[in-house]
Amino acid sequence: MTDFGDITYEVDDSAAAIITINRPDRFNAFRGQTVEEMIEAFKMAWVDTSVRSVILTGAGERAFCSGGDVKQRAETGDYGPTKNGLFEIVYLQKLIREIPKPVIAAVNGVAVGGGHVLHVICDVSIASSTARFGQAGPRVGSFDAGFGSAFLARVVGEKKAREIWFWCRQYSADEALDMGLVNKVVAPDDLMDEAKSWAEEVKVLSPTAIKVLKNSFNADSDHMVGLTHMAMSSLDLFAPSAEGMEGANAFAEKRPPEFDKYVEWH
Repeated sequence: MTDFGDITYEVDDSAAAIITINRPDRFNAFRGQTVEEMIEAFKMAWVDTSVRSVILTGAGERAFCSGGDVKQRAETGDYGPTKNGLFEIVYLQKLIREIPKPVIAAVNGVAVGGGHVLHVICDVSIASSTARFGQAGPRVGSFDAGFGSAFLARVVGEKKAREIWFWCRQYSADEALDMGLVNKVVAPDDLMDEAKSWAEEVKVLSPTAIKVLKNSFNADSDHMVGLTHMAMSSLDLFAPSAEGMEGANAFAEKRPPEFDKYVEWH
């Protein structure tokens, strides 16, 4: 096992690299350091020839990942320091898509906001029956107008994707299964065993065939990378604005946000 601060990394007998977001006190929300460490872990899994798939999950039972650390943003106006000074969430999203091995999301609890986006762009998602899914961006002064919305629409359809984003509702694991958002729902105690079982199945298959097939699936939606960069550039401008910070501050202060004064009709 490699030592990290915000995540853990290990290679299991199922030939899966298990990457666990290890910030349960923040519902496994990611900050800059978390993203940086996940990037390193995915690169390790990429080059390790003993690894045939990746399982991404969260520590504890409450959360898979609750997205960007809004409390951190309220405290510092950003997602905290990194070694290279960059917040590379888009690079992480691209890496999950591009690693030539299946990525299995083992969703053990809440998958909301940016955490919801992470599971959506994984190749398959297996959910605990206690998992919950949804978006929170418009409630906390944020958005993902790239893979988080455009690719989500490919997965669940335009109407449902708009509902998910415009109403910020949360959905049960069974509802997620019904809309094609996850591949299977299992009891909480069976989640990691099920994920490892899927890893066991794929490890005996042709790695080159899997790589080419993953490239083929991605080719149809790779243009969304451009949308994602544009969306994140817009978010960089919006997040520190008065309206953006109102959402972050309201979340940190556990009060309803007051967005009425920012309504403008164009």
